[in-house]
Amino acid sequence: MRPAIRSRHPQPEQINNLGATVSTNTAQTDESSTGMNPPSVDAAEVARYNALAATWWNASGPFWPLHKLNALRAPFIVEHLCRQFDRDPDEPEPLRDLRLLDIGCGGGILSETLARRGADVTGIDVAEKNIGIAKTHAREAGLRINYIHTPVETLKAEPFDAVLNMEVVEHVADLPQFMTACSAQVRKDRGLMFVATINRTLLSYLVAIVGAEYILRWLPRGTHQWRRFVRPLELEELLTRDGLQVQQAVGVSVNPLTRRYSIIDKTPVNYMLVAGPLS
Repeated sequence: MRPAIRSRHPQPEQINNLGATVSTNTAQTDESSTGMNPPSVDAAEVARYNALAATWWNASGPFWPLHKLNALRAPFIVEHLCRQFDRDPDEPEPLRDLRLLDIGCGGGILSETLARRGADVTGIDVAEKNIGIAKTHAREAGLRINYIHTPVETLKAEPFDAVLNMEVVEHVADLPQFMTACSAQVRKDRGLMFVATINRTLLSYLVAIVGAEYILRWLPRGTHQWRRFVRPLELEELLTRDGLQVQQAVGVSVNPLTRRYSIIDKTPVNYMLVAGPLS
């Protein structure tokens, strides 16, 4: 376990600039609350992902990094869930009956992978076209996944065994509020939250923006805004504030020649962390 942090979290204004197939899950939206426009939702980001929605399942298209990354992050998630809930990772469906919430599920790449491992998955996204693509793909694959077009702030559900917050936090407009809403969806006794994002460092600017968007053109220009990248300590402080503590943090690197992702010890650019209840 990592030691407790001591640095102060930056103030919100420092960061803010920055269906078709259904499961037994009963999650739904709260129509009486702030609807699709809580402070964390960035309308420009929603429009961007709606425009790209049809390409989610093209493994050679704009979302190819997520297809490659999925092969790394899914085993990381399964390993921690099996350890937390005393499951055998070698079983065909080691996540059976575990309720997972995939926030910012996009077209369902991660949701489908975990559903195939037996999990009862709810996927939510603020881009309506993403949800349409995800529902259609799950139906065609014969998977039972509960996809809902909603921000996490308006989701009404029993707490989940795990919340997946993968490649989302760097796209939200109000990070502290968003993280509080995410943490509220985690069951308090032994639930987990997984977060994957990009560190705010000079190297991340050079690699994730200059390199990936302008030189290699792996991603459409404008995919990321460096000021919205989040340092691990900032995330850890927000999680601690909301009753969760980081259990592990790992870095993620990619070989630009082979496009192969791997887990590393340091977190200068991409990283993943898992958090559980405060002890």
